[in-house]
Amino acid sequence: MPIRRKYLLLSLSGLIILYMVYESLSLPAGEDLNGNFKELAFYRNEQNTGPVLRIYAVSVSDTVWSEMETYGNYMPHTKYGKTQVFYFLDQKPAPRSLSPADGSFDKQYEEVCIAKYEKGAMGQTVLVRYPFKTSRNR
Repeated sequence: MPIRRKYLLLSLSGLIILYMVYESLSLPAGEDLNGNFKELAFYRNEQNTGPVLRIYAVSVSDTVWSEMETYGNYMPHTKYGKTQVFYFLDQKPAPRSLSPADGSFDKQYEEVCIAKYEKGAMGQTVLVRYPFKTSRNR
């Protein structure tokens, strides 16, 4: 009887491990979202002891706002850091390089930026539609 119990416990442990591996490998990713998201440019500061700043420029095929927010949530984030994602339609011009300076990219791309996602230092998120358009330009 003790040998049977041993095999039962080993089998049960094996099934639990297989389930955990399956769940880990089947997590959703950016490729699973509608919108054909493609990363065009990326910037990360070299500060590893303080706040980490990550900036992404991403092209999308459509303005599905909820998908954009979900994609932003999937992006890496460091506690006390900041993650920004700028979205551009894939038929329009978009920046190929980013910088930490105000604006993050050349002003010529501001008018074609359709959304900005930001995750702040304490994990608060915000998605702003048409972030560079003023009320008179809308």
